Amino acid sequence: MTDQHTTPNPKSNTQPTPSTGQQVDPSEAAEAVSRRAMPASPAKPAKPTDEQTKAMAIDIARLMSDLKCTEVVALDLLGRSPLADVIIIATGTSDRQMRSAIDDVAELGASKDFPVLRKSEDDRATWIVADLGTIVAHVFEPNTRAHYDLELLWGDSERIDWQTGRPAAAPINT
Repeated sequence: MTDQHTTPNPKSNTQPTPSTGQQVDPSEAAEAVSRRAMPASPAKPAKPTDEQTKAMAIDIARLMSDLKCTEVVALDLLGRSPLADVIIIATGTSDRQMRSAIDDVAELGASKDFPVLRKSEDDRATWIVADLGTIVAHVFEPNTRAHYDLELLWGDSERIDWQTGRPAAAPINT
């Protein structure tokens, strides 16, 4: 039977490794680590152009509307805020619907190189926000939206007409 714990040799500069108990010279170990190819750090994505940001904001606003969020507003904050170029504000009807809407926004963002950097919600899920870098998407329950009134805060910002260009609904044949 071999002893799992080896005693370092006081005359040697080697030390046992924890996993194998074999003697390894620390300078050789450091040299081996420095020779190993270190994985390249992932490249930071380039900031999207203003046109890409606006197109993505329109897609997000349309998605929120399609998911039955109401009173969807997209505000152009370009040059007005260091935090985002566009904010989208929508009202949800329940915490489940609001979470689902933000999850779908995150999926859409990831598919178009606008990954969610941060997502947050208050304790009662009356306000859920997703930060996609140049776009911040908010979904509120009606009373919380009225309380914070972000439209008034950014009232001097231009509204983005996200419904322009939307295909007309197919006529219903009766």
